[in-house]
Amino acid sequence: MRQTNELRITLDINNMMTERLGAGHGIAAGEIDRLAAQARAAQHAVAKNRGNDNLMLGWTELPYNQTEIVRDIEVAAAYVRGTFDAFVVLGIGGSALGPIAVQAALNHLRWNELEQRNGPKFYVEDNIDPERVASLLDVIDVTKTCFNVITKSGATAETMSQYLIISGLLKKKIGEGWQKHIIATTDKENGNLVRICKEEGFRMFVIPDGVGGRFSELSPVGLLPAAVCGIDIRALLKGAAAMDARCKTDDVWKNPALMEAVLQYITMENHGANIQVVMPYADSLKYMADWFCQLWAESLGKNITRKGVSVNYGQTPAKALGVTDQHSQLQLYTEGPFDKVITFLKVENFRNEVPIPHGCESFPNVAFLGGKTLNQLLDAELKGTEFALCQAGRMNQTIVLPEVSAYTVGQLLYFFEMATAYMGELLDINAFNQPGVENSKVASFAVLGNTNERKYADKAKEMREQPAPDARYIL
Repeated sequence: MRQTNELRITLDINNMMTERLGAGHGIAAGEIDRLAAQARAAQHAVAKNRGNDNLMLGWTELPYNQTEIVRDIEVAAAYVRGTFDAFVVLGIGGSALGPIAVQAALNHLRWNELEQRNGPKFYVEDNIDPERVASLLDVIDVTKTCFNVITKSGATAETMSQYLIISGLLKKKIGEGWQKHIIATTDKENGNLVRICKEEGFRMFVIPDGVGGRFSELSPVGLLPAAVCGIDIRALLKGAAAMDARCKTDDVWKNPALMEAVLQYITMENHGANIQVVMPYADSLKYMADWFCQLWAESLGKNITRKGVSVNYGQTPAKALGVTDQHSQLQLYTEGPFDKVITFLKVENFRNEVPIPHGCESFPNVAFLGGKTLNQLLDAELKGTEFALCQAGRMNQTIVLPEVSAYTVGQLLYFFEMATAYMGELLDINAFNQPGVENSKVASFAVLGNTNERKYADKAKEMREQPAPDARYIL
């Protein structure tokens, strides 16, 4: 068994640097050094305020303060595994993307199709497409299913509409005792769901104060679904703590998350690279890119600084998958605009090795593959993509995981979270709110006729006053 110090994830930035990319491209070491003072200030600000619930930095303490909670989660997970055939997460955004990413990373890629699993079938319903909801009900027996309703406010329209549908079905098909099929994850005191929990007697886990949805994967939001599916949640937290220890220094050359923030800041401000493509070369990490996209976009897309200066900040995150998207997107990355940085996720040691048999000997450009492995082919494809990007002067970097395990995934989650926090400091924005999301929520509720608050009526009036669609522009 490998020691934990051998399982440290690394950030390889060689292909971000001008030495590798050639004159006129990439970042010079001096650019990083000139930002050293700002980087130190960013690291100090996060360190000073860590755990501050009012500033939404409660997530920084999640690797350390959950011993009793973890025990309770493990007990609940054992009950679910021993009682139910399926486990369904009802949530959206951070309540869904994190559980999906961790499950996909750490369990069998075809989990629900396995005859023997260390847990029930697992579904995350993070959308309200009626056909999707209907299709779920076609493949599960609600009388043998546990539903984890996740929303801090208890007012998330998508999640609570799902709750109303599922609770109605449970009442109809089970009757007395239907409440045992619901586990809620919500705020400890405020919001609709905590009041519903008290009325119905649901088993409940608390989303800690100071933990926003996109930073919640290492809280019960993500730990309960992971534990239900047999994932070692203690190792997840241990990995996050290991990354946190590496982030205790203000030396940008020794703190990987701080370096990541500085690099992306430089690419945006100095090099016009306003898009970051996260490209895992492992199917197990495919959904880690989805989780990252919310984290980076919702945290950093802001139109005002803390000092009240009007801006339009934000580096657009995008996702790709190696090698699939070499055949769909790489042409753009190598020959299109110089507005992107590519972040590869590389796995050194896969959990399986698949040999390629010899054959097709009369076709040399096929026969040469015989005797190699899919592992070697995948690695060669990654190296080829890196080389092509470098030759074209395109910035790229690689986050290397020695293996995909709970310990390394915990590091990766915390690395991205800390990089996001540091980036917010460098940009002087609040990385923990999302006011741009609120307008669409209010407008949606107004359309549906919610009159419980004045803001909905005001928004409905505002929407009615919009110009009518012009028939000329409908083709």
